[in-house]
Amino acid sequence: MPNANEDNPSALSQVQRRAVSELLRVSPVADDLARRFREAGFSLALVGGSVRDALLGRLGNDLDFTTDALPEDVLKIVRPWADSVWEVGIAFGTVGCQKGARSDAGTVTYQIEVTTYRSEAYDRTSRKPEVSYGDSIEEDLVRRDFTVNAMAVALPEKDFVDPHGGLEDLAARLLRTPSTPQESFSDDPLRMMRAARFAAQLDFEVADDVVAAMKEMAGRIDIVSAERVRDELNKLLLSEQPRKGLTLLVETGLAAHVLPELPALRLESDEHHRHKDVYEHSLTVLEQAIALEEDGPDLTLRLAALLHDIGKPKTRRFEKDGGVSFHHHEVVGAKLTKKRMTALKYSNELVKDVCRLVELHLRFHGYGTGEWTDSAVRRYVRDAGPLLSRLHKLTRSDCTTRNKRRANALSRAYDGLEERIARLQEQEELDSIRPDLNGNEIMEILGVGPGPVIGRAYQFLLELRLENGPMEPEAAGAALKEWWATQS
Repeated sequence: MPNANEDNPSALSQVQRRAVSELLRVSPVADDLARRFREAGFSLALVGGSVRDALLGRLGNDLDFTTDALPEDVLKIVRPWADSVWEVGIAFGTVGCQKGARSDAGTVTYQIEVTTYRSEAYDRTSRKPEVSYGDSIEEDLVRRDFTVNAMAVALPEKDFVDPHGGLEDLAARLLRTPSTPQESFSDDPLRMMRAARFAAQLDFEVADDVVAAMKEMAGRIDIVSAERVRDELNKLLLSEQPRKGLTLLVETGLAAHVLPELPALRLESDEHHRHKDVYEHSLTVLEQAIALEEDGPDLTLRLAALLHDIGKPKTRRFEKDGGVSFHHHEVVGAKLTKKRMTALKYSNELVKDVCRLVELHLRFHGYGTGEWTDSAVRRYVRDAGPLLSRLHKLTRSDCTTRNKRRANALSRAYDGLEERIARLQEQEELDSIRPDLNGNEIMEILGVGPGPVIGRAYQFLLELRLENGPMEPEAAGAALKEWWATQS
């Protein structure tokens, strides 16, 4: 690739060397596809995020291409070549396919998207972008969101196309738009959220005029579908530095439209500073939860960490003794979490899990220095269910006090709780707590058939099991008969 900034070659030489290395790695499959397009009379170029990531040395196996071929022509070219083809995005000019290729490390599977030169724009009454096809790669690139995503490599020649200074912005770690920010965000308002996401994902700064346009046009995000907003928010939350992106969403006013509960956490501090900044606390809890992740980014944990205190604004009370209380904020917060996540079209399962964590995040604070009975510990585990490991992480992350003595005491107390849980699990297989008698045994002892009474008896035995631990069948049967004698 030729140098795109000959006035300052040293500043860019490192990213260019990385790009050459990355592009050589994917050349066999990319060049093969490009030759097929050329033979059919069309051009093909690697574009957008793929070029950006190649320059950053982080190109994966997802490759984005752009072409002057219309989608139906793209299908004719890729169907005989690809291992599989899908047309999910064809209404937006995109054809997807999968292709395996041999490498030194074995067979590599590439996920490929080929998009016809295009432009997108929203009208003020539609939630879906209008798609029209362009005639040149330059026209396609000027319509892209940011200059660092508006670069291309024409194939198979590997000519570098960078009409908007994206390479220089990449070296400066700066997000600018190819056209004016106002034009770019009018074309697709979701790009304002993408600015926040890329800031978090790539640790880039956002140009002043871009930030100003985000503030000016924040209300335009309302025209974007909830599903697209949710997907962009997820990408931001799953990035390495979500605080940076979330802060930008709040400061520009975008969060007030897509996640209004977050800026609402910026409670006004009273003159005596009788409570900590809940907004900053929540961002810190999120960061601390991320530090405890063991198997990669965990969206459930991160959402719960961010939203765990959103019930505080509605429950804040100034007490007569000068203190501040937030009674039952975990219950209110769970309800608010359900409302917001449902509005953003999250799955029922994810909504249920995040709400449960928000609801349970204060439970540990009744533990004190170990006063809970074994029964209370069993109930803690039962109520958390499969979310127990996440609840451990959330509870530990929720300690942001600067008082080292208090922080150490809380940590030791939770260490003690986890040790007790481990001992009980070893003794009783606590994860799968069941009554000591099953439904058939209950019916046999009581001499009754199926019906609501069996459910009540089962619940009685479950409570007994939680309270006393495992029981022998004979003892459980005797207790069941005693209970049955009290039922009318």
